[in-house]
Order: sequence, then structure tokens, then C-alpha cells
Amino acid sequence: MEWLKPGFGICALIVVASAGTAQPPLRPGEHWVATWATAEQMAVTAPDRVVLPADAPKPDFSKMRGRRPPQAPDNIENQTIRMMVHTSIGGSTLRIELSNAFDLSSVSIGAAHLAIRSKDSTIEAGSDRVLNFSGNPSIELRPGAVIVSDPVELTFPPMADLAVSLYVVNKAAKPTSHTPSLHTGYISPGDTTGAASMLEPTTTASYLWLRSVDVVASTQDFAIACLGDSITDGYGTTADKDQAWPTLLAARFISQKTGPRVAVINEGISGNQILRDGAGVSALARLDRDVLSEPGVKWIVLLEGINDINIHGQITGPDAVTANDLIRGDRQIIARAHLNGVKVMGATLTPDMGVWPAGPIGEATRQKLNQWIRASGEFDAVVDFDAVLQDKDNPAKLRDDLDPGDHIHPNDIGNGIMAAAFKLSTFAK
Repeated sequence: MEWLKPGFGICALIVVASAGTAQPPLRPGEHWVATWATAEQMAVTAPDRVVLPADAPKPDFSKMRGRRPPQAPDNIENQTIRMMVHTSIGGSTLRIELSNAFDLSSVSIGAAHLAIRSKDSTIEAGSDRVLNFSGNPSIELRPGAVIVSDPVELTFPPMADLAVSLYVVNKAAKPTSHTPSLHTGYISPGDTTGAASMLEPTTTASYLWLRSVDVVASTQDFAIACLGDSITDGYGTTADKDQAWPTLLAARFISQKTGPRVAVINEGISGNQILRDGAGVSALARLDRDVLSEPGVKWIVLLEGINDINIHGQITGPDAVTANDLIRGDRQIIARAHLNGVKVMGATLTPDMGVWPAGPIGEATRQKLNQWIRASGEFDAVVDFDAVLQDKDNPAKLRDDLDPGDHIHPNDIGNGIMAAAFKLSTFAK
């Protein structure tokens, strides 16, 4: 089951940019593309309430024990966190982006390093690079702000593992994060950003304040942003094995020997909804920050809506989420993407019968939405995940061999099938 996390109203959001020297101008022909990215979410305080029909059977939560995802650390102070990212395209000039999207106080980053990962927390000898921010090795990351590091030279191949290390000086409670990261991160006392490996670290399955890694690419290279929920995020796949379908799609592009290089970035948030805040702000609210502002994005693959249905669409009446509501939300995403010159591929919602909120009302909504995605012509292209994952004898149900046991998240094999469902030439349009 996708993680049902809280929404809360935000009356005002003030984005404070740090003062300082401007970034050096782009060199002639310089073109930045995000080779890796993640979406940040709001801190969890209570689960979003699932609304079910009065006669619906009560769920047996005992069957869900052990399925709760790891959480971000509650506090980090005078510690270094080393986070592992799996890139798509390679390069030789790169930078990172940090975001304090949801913290209410500033975070003092005393030092930041970037290196090629060797194994576990160890980095390759000679690959460590000190990161500066407008010429300074430290930065005050203020509430709501996004900070871009100065470029550094580091040659790395496609599908490489990079280590990003941040030394946090002041106490930061409930940090802006992405959970689960599906990549083990390492936390150690003091400033160990330049250490070859972390000594006796604690581990985490979260990215803290890290938003993206960008690389200088050729002008024809571009990125595909995968906007979705936990099925895109990779929940249900094997941790530290890079089996989420966006990563496997990136590997397919890398195997091509001709044409532009294509990065695939994962902007999934487990539990995310199109229309309402919950696990992270809604897809409508985070579209600009998580997708349209990422460098080099030319396409979006949109796979959202199953949480809207399971949380708010299993009932009838004026408060129920309907297929028409979700269609209107999708239309807004398409329109706003097109305003920015970005194309949108619609992905059909995958089967989930057997997950505890699912029922006939929601299934009818899923089928109606999928039919619109396939036939309306409003998307620039379509990928039919529903067709390749469904049980042919029971189309509302995920195939048994693709089900890790929760009836909604495809396993490693299922994610491979999803990645194989794309016609790569579509993205050349």
C-alpha cells in the first residue's frame, strides 16, 4: 500500500534567496541537463484519512506490519550525511542543487563534497571534489530556497554511483527530505565530507536537502521527468539495486549508440496525489518545482491518480474524487507543461485490486480514467502500463508473478516490464 501521509494547508510560502555573487555565465554552447533528481516531501505528522463506504470490511493492518517505509532522521546536528545517487547520463562537468523547500528554519551547510562511489560509504581515490556555492565552501540554506553549487570537473560514466556529502553545522529538525530513497545513506559525527569512507556510521534511507545532480551536455541531450507516486518512486523494488522503472528506462536509452543522450529523472513521491496534499504536496502544486524547473526537461511521463482514488474515490457523493476530477487535474498538468515547451506522455494507472482500500467504485474510476488517457488524444503520447501488468483473467488485478505481496507495487520484474513498454523513438518527436 502506498504511504498515506498528511496534507496541511500552507497559507503563504516565502522563498528567500541567498545573497551572494552570481554564478559565472554559461560558456558558449553550454547546456545543463539533470542526470539525477528526486522530489522532496513534507514532514509526516499523521496519515491522511482514507474514506471508505460504510459497509466496507475493516482492513487487517496486521498484514501490513513490516511494510512501513524507513523515515528520515528526526534531527541532524554537527554531522555529515553521505547520500548515494545513481546517475543516468555521464559527463565531466557537474553541479548539485540543494533545496530547503519545507523547513521553517535555515540550515547551515558547513561543507559539501562530491565524489564517485566505490562501495558502501567508500569513495574512489582521487575522485573527491569540494563544492562551493558562489565561491564559498559553506552556505546558509534558507527556508524555501534552492541553492546551486558552482560547477566542478569530474569525469564519470553513465549509470554511475556518485556520493554527495553534506556537513550540517546547526541542529536541523525534520529536514526537507525524500523517503524512501532506496539507496542507503550514511551519517557520521563531525565533518567527514572528505573522508574516504564513513567510520561506524548510522544509516538512513532518505535524501536530505538534495534535489538534483546536473551535468553539462550537448545541446541535443535532454531529460525525461517521471512524475508519479510510489509506483514511480520504486517502492516494492529491491533497495540498492536500481530497479525502479525510470532507472531501467534510463538504461535502455544508454544502450542506444546513436542519437541524443537522454537522462531519466525520478520525481515520484510515495503516497502522492494529483489533487490533494498528502505525501508531499499534490502533483499540481509541485509541478513547477519538481519538474519544470529541472534543467533540460523535454518530456514528462505522468503516472498519478491511484492514491486520489484509494483515499478519496472509493465512495460516491459530493466529496468523492471522480474520474472527471482527475481528468481536469491531468489537463492542467498538460497545459502548464506545454506553456513551458515540455511534452507529456500519459501512463495508464496500474491494477491494484486486493490492496485494502480498493473496491468496485474506485475500479470503475480507474477504468474510466485509463480509457480517457488512451483515447482522448490530449497527451502527446501514451504508455499503457495497465495493459502490460494486468492479470489477463482478472484485469483489475496485478499479475501474481509481478506482485511483491501488497497487490499494488510491481516488483523488480514488473518494473522491468514497465520500462520495456516504452517506444524510445516516441521521445525523439
